[in-house]
Amino acid sequence: MVSKSQIKFVRQLAQKKQRDHHHLFVAEGHKVIQEFINENYQVHQLFALDETLFSSHQVSLVSHSEMKAMSALKTPSDALAVFAKPNDQSLSQSKLILALESIQDPGNLGTIIRLCDWFGIQDIVCSLDTVDCYNPKVIRSTMGSLARVQVFYKDLHTWLVGMENYEIVATSMTGQSVYDYKFNAPTVLVIGNEGRGLSNEILEVANDAVSIPRYGGAESLNAAMATGIIVAEARRKNPTEK
Repeated sequence: MVSKSQIKFVRQLAQKKQRDHHHLFVAEGHKVIQEFINENYQVHQLFALDETLFSSHQVSLVSHSEMKAMSALKTPSDALAVFAKPNDQSLSQSKLILALESIQDPGNLGTIIRLCDWFGIQDIVCSLDTVDCYNPKVIRSTMGSLARVQVFYKDLHTWLVGMENYEIVATSMTGQSVYDYKFNAPTVLVIGNEGRGLSNEILEVANDAVSIPRYGGAESLNAAMATGIIVAEARRKNPTEK
């Protein structure tokens, strides 16, 4: 049995202010939850319809109706966990870092995190107005990849100015073709808002700009799609550099 107060607490964590206050977040589905467990995230609470789903942690067995009451999904998963957010994260010394300005769509951010996991990018630095990476929709979109990718929120302009040992490469419709750009130096690749692109403030900090050549009539590309194309090209040219 799960108490009404426990259900209420889990539901409250759908709100960013509650996640920030308690330093906790919710993940749903035993495969996604297992990804966080494998990366040694601290389990605060673990609920499941079948107590045999997890052998290494104590599980609170709940009914379908109780899981539905806690879940943010229309069709609840087989498991739900409350995890502590990681402490003391620091940027790695990787040669390719992704920076995001004002990404608003949870699905876009989740897909970008999953792309970074696929291509071995360890760090994403987000502007303060980018959607929260612990938003339940973002968590679902990452399919567990958030467990392996660090996401930081900073004053993006100030942080970029301080990255003196990196090339700051903006994405722009007027930039050099990404297929011609060498990606030789340590790089911070900056992706802009879904509708507006990058602000002038960020563009002024950039050393270079790259674009994806357009061959058809589409006005623009989805931010996550564009990120995938550019990161794939950067990795193709420097496949072994982390």
